[in-house]
Amino acid sequence: MQNTRWIVLIFLAMASCKNNQNSDNAKTNNSEKTIKQVPFDWEGANLYFLLTDRFNNGDTSNDVNFDRTKETGKLRGFEGGDIKGITQKVKEGYFTDLGINAIWMTPIVEQIHGGTDEGTGVTYGFHGYWAKDWTNIDPNYGTKEDLHELVKAAHSKGIRVVLDAVINHTGPVTEKDPVWPEDWVRTSPQCKYDNYENTVTCTLVKNLPDIRTDSNENVELPPQLVEKWKAEGRYEQEVKELDEFFERTGHPRAPRFYIMKWLTDYITEFGVDGYRCDTVKHTEDYVWEEFKKECDYAFAEYKKNNPEKVLDDNDFYLVGEVYNYGISGGKLFDFGDKKVNYYDDMFSAQINFEFKWNAKEMPYQSLFKKYSDTLNGPLKDFGVLNYLSSHDDGSPFDPSREKPYKTANYLLLAPGTSQVYYGDESARSLVIEGTQGDATLRSFMNWDDINSDEKTQAVLEHWQKLGKFRERHPAVGAGTHQMITQKPYLFYRSYQKGDFKDLVVIGLDLPKGKKVIDVSKIYEERVMLQDAYSGQKVTVENGKITINSEYNIVLIEKQ
Repeated sequence: MQNTRWIVLIFLAMASCKNNQNSDNAKTNNSEKTIKQVPFDWEGANLYFLLTDRFNNGDTSNDVNFDRTKETGKLRGFEGGDIKGITQKVKEGYFTDLGINAIWMTPIVEQIHGGTDEGTGVTYGFHGYWAKDWTNIDPNYGTKEDLHELVKAAHSKGIRVVLDAVINHTGPVTEKDPVWPEDWVRTSPQCKYDNYENTVTCTLVKNLPDIRTDSNENVELPPQLVEKWKAEGRYEQEVKELDEFFERTGHPRAPRFYIMKWLTDYITEFGVDGYRCDTVKHTEDYVWEEFKKECDYAFAEYKKNNPEKVLDDNDFYLVGEVYNYGISGGKLFDFGDKKVNYYDDMFSAQINFEFKWNAKEMPYQSLFKKYSDTLNGPLKDFGVLNYLSSHDDGSPFDPSREKPYKTANYLLLAPGTSQVYYGDESARSLVIEGTQGDATLRSFMNWDDINSDEKTQAVLEHWQKLGKFRERHPAVGAGTHQMITQKPYLFYRSYQKGDFKDLVVIGLDLPKGKKVIDVSKIYEERVMLQDAYSGQKVTVENGKITINSEYNIVLIEKQ
C-alpha cells in the first residue's frame, strides 16, 4: 500500500512537471509568435555597419595570407577581423542586445595580394574595396563555410545580412596584381568630378583601374583569372556557370555582366538579404537598373529553392552610395549638368550624407518633422540610410565621442533607416594619433572598453535601450511623426502595415524625477503602458501617466 502511494505521488509530480513544461513552451511559443507578428521593414531597420577586418578576430589562423607582411602605415594593414568573429558576436547576442536587425559588412571578396602606397604608407586591401577575384572569399576574412554559418546564425535571430558590391573598379596594380586587359578596364583619365561624364567615365583616383561598365563588347576572361582558376582546379566549373548565365540572360559578355553574375552568386548560394552598392554615381545609371533585375531574380531563385529558409516576403534590399546625396534632393542627384533619379527601378534606399549636418544644425523636432514629411511624401515607399559616422567620412558628427548619448538620440530616433557604425555604441574614438587619412576612422573595435570601463558600459546601455525599442517598433523609423508638445518635448510615431498597427510616445530632454505626461490623444483610458527606458509600468488615468525616474528620456509602449 505504501509503495502504491509513492507511485501515485511520483506520477502526479511527473504530470505536474509536464504541465509546467507545456506552460513554459506555450509562453515561449507565444513570445516567438509576438516577435514574428512585428513586420520587418527596411525603411525603419536598425543596421549595423562594420569593417570585416576590424570588428572581431574569431580565427587567428587566417590572419596572414599571400605573404602580406610588409610594414604598413598605421592601421593600413590587416588586423585579423573575420567572418567567424562576426558570427561569434551574433551567437553571443551582442547584436540582439543592441536592437540590430541587419548587418552590413565591407566586401569579403578576394583582395589584391600586394600592397600599395597612396602617399600614406603601404596599404593592403583590408577594407575590401580592392577586388582581385569576385568569385572567391578572401582567406583573411574566412571561407564559404564561414559565410554560410554567419547567414544561418543571423537569420535564426531575425538579423538580415547585407554585403557590399563593387562594380566600378578592380584593386590597384601592384607587382603581384597586374592590370586587367584594356577591354576590361581604363587607367585614365582621372575623374575631375565637375560634370556627369567627368564623374563616370574615368578612374576615381590614380592607380585604381576603372571597369568599362559602359562597354557592350564581348570580352574574354582576364588571363590572370584563367590562370588562377586553373591553378585552383575550378576553371571548368566557373566557365560552365558563366555560359549558363549568359545563355539565360542574353546579356553580351561585357565586363559589367561578368561582375553582376559573380555578385549575385552570393545571393543564390548564401541567401544574403541585400547589397550596399559602392561608388554608384561613378557608374552609368542604367547599370544599376540591370543589377537590380539580376539581384531580384537571384533572390527569387534562392527563396524558391530554399522555402524553409525564407524570413519574410520583403524584396531584396539595395542601398546606393551616391556620394554626397542628401534627403533634401528627394529622388534626384544633381551632377551640375545632369540630374539622375537613382531610386526608381534602381535602389530601395540611398545613404544620406546630409544627416550629420542636419543633426548638427537642427533641433530634434525640426529634423524629425523634415524626415517624416519627406519619407511619407516625395520618397514614399523608398528610404534613406542615416549615419553620423562611417568608414570614409572624414568629418563625422562627433569624432572625439564627446556626445555619445546625443548621437544615439538623433540616429536611433530619427525617421529612416539607422546606420550604426561599429563603435558608435561604445564611443570608439575616431581620432587615432599617428594615422593618416581615413585610417583614423578604422581602428579595431574597442572590446576592452566594453568589458571593463564603466563609462563605456553606460553609453552602451543607452544605445541598447534605444536600439531594442526601435527594433520592436517599426513606427520609430518607418512611421509617421507627430509632435505632442514642444516643452516638454514629446512626440508620437504611428505605423500600419496590413493588420499590424504600432504606436509609441517618446520624450526627450525631460526633467529628471517625476514626469506627468498627457497621452489622452494617443492612448485610451486605463490602458497599461511601459516606459521601456526606465522599465516602469503605468496605467493611463484621466488621460495621463506618471513616470518617476532619474532619466530625461521616456520610451512609452503598450504592455
